[in-house]
Amino acid sequence: MSKVASQPFTDSPSSISRISKGVRSAVNLLSRIPDSLIALVGRFSIAAIFWKSGQTKVAGFAIDIVGGEFNLGWPRLSDSAIDLFREEYRLPFIPPEVAAPMAAFAEHFFPILILLGLATRFSSLALLVMTLTIQIFVYPDAYPTHGVWVAVLLFLIARGPGAISLDHGLAMRFPPFSPTTDFALTKR
Repeated sequence: MSKVASQPFTDSPSSISRISKGVRSAVNLLSRIPDSLIALVGRFSIAAIFWKSGQTKVAGFAIDIVGGEFNLGWPRLSDSAIDLFREEYRLPFIPPEVAAPMAAFAEHFFPILILLGLATRFSSLALLVMTLTIQIFVYPDAYPTHGVWVAVLLFLIARGPGAISLDHGLAMRFPPFSPTTDFALTKR
């Protein structure tokens, strides 16, 4: 049998101290990720989710920048949208003939605003209400997915759209007493 020449890891105070310093350094570096970058990624991601859902409810109009699909015709509610709300979604208080066009509109309008960073907090609030409606009445078992959506939307509601947004630009252009100041990311 051969002897091990050295131990790969020791519990000496100097080893633990080096590991502790390394962890602190990594945490310090990661804590420097700007809220504006997190908000920008969140805005793009949540807008894409709702936009793609909205695209399934309309015909004659399609924009998918990533997929390269562009059909700039006049949008109309797809033939299957009302049936989808009648058969699968079945909202308790809103008739399918009203819910389908409302959802199609909301899933296009609010993502555009969020992507531009315009009225971001209010648009995020609207999509948060929509997410909670979907979670409670349509897909109650989808809480892991909806939980991620809620986290992104709550971040945008609480912190705003970040520096790369129209809200931020408006707040800088019309400072303190402008109503748009509420939409901008608060300096921390």
